[in-house]
Amino acid sequence: MATPARIQTTVVGSYPLPDWLAALPSEQALADATRVVIHTQEQAGIDLVCDGELYRFDVNHPETNGMIEYFVRPLDGVRTGIHFSEIVDYRKRAATRFRSRPPGAVVGPVGAGTLDLPAACARAKAMTRRPLKFTLTGPHMLAKMLLDKHYGDVSKLAMAIADVLAEQVSHCDAEVIQVDEANLPGAPSEWRWAAEAINRVLKAVKTVPAVHLCFGNYGGQTIQKGTWNSLVDYLNALHVDHIVMENAHRPAEELAAFRDLRPEIGMGLGVVDIKRTDVESADAIARAIERADTVLGRGRVRYIHPDCGFWMLKRPIADAKIRALVLGRDLYEGRPKIVAA
Repeated sequence: MATPARIQTTVVGSYPLPDWLAALPSEQALADATRVVIHTQEQAGIDLVCDGELYRFDVNHPETNGMIEYFVRPLDGVRTGIHFSEIVDYRKRAATRFRSRPPGAVVGPVGAGTLDLPAACARAKAMTRRPLKFTLTGPHMLAKMLLDKHYGDVSKLAMAIADVLAEQVSHCDAEVIQVDEANLPGAPSEWRWAAEAINRVLKAVKTVPAVHLCFGNYGGQTIQKGTWNSLVDYLNALHVDHIVMENAHRPAEELAAFRDLRPEIGMGLGVVDIKRTDVESADAIARAIERADTVLGRGRVRYIHPDCGFWMLKRPIADAKIRALVLGRDLYEGRPKIVAA
């Protein structure tokens, strides 16, 4: 049996929706497509696989790949029919100006409603013998995207959503549970209540908790402005095993910010730029790992991965970038090429 790699490879979550699933969606087609996504990662040799988040896709909201609507629309207390006056008010908000309308209006106490994350997790878990990572959107981003007409305070809404998500993940069986927050990097002053909210979710994870942050992947575009330096206090406040960060698309000098990361928190290094269609070479990925080892100290990086999800890329490009992750890691660690079982 091969010795486990020091640095593990993984993906962030999403995968391009296969054309045949979009053309004729069904439960069976979704199961088949999920098998394809997982098998693609297994063949490439990815250590920690994801399900591709295909079950979240909403043809009416392709720009966010379902990472908002899927989670909030089933909730009790959320109205999905949005009045024109509410749309006008929503469009005045700086934090959500990249959206044309809210995913829902909060009109009462938030409850789980018909949301059922454990079912999606179990479907993927049954399809692989490799360690599985299950992903969900975090309470900060969900609260910020909604139109709140009940709580009167976005942080209170985030806590209510966090309690719902915490109950959900407590029933999820995956080796890693990853919570995604793509809005906070553009609003670092909100880090204290954002950390309190996400920690409610992370504490409910019965296996390994992780957090992913990026500066946005809205149709392949960056929509948040800021730096990682401003979020180090937030990262250090997390009850988390490791973080999964956007680095490849960021300025090289920003990497030094992670020197101040608590040593107990594992560093997940983004080495594949999902906002570019050219495929990274194994040598380029190996050099990115080498640089991180130089800047942060050898052994600090525990995972390498793409900056964010692959959903907006064409499948052949995403597949090639997935293969490059493993080839680059193996090149850096001097491991022989092993064909995945």
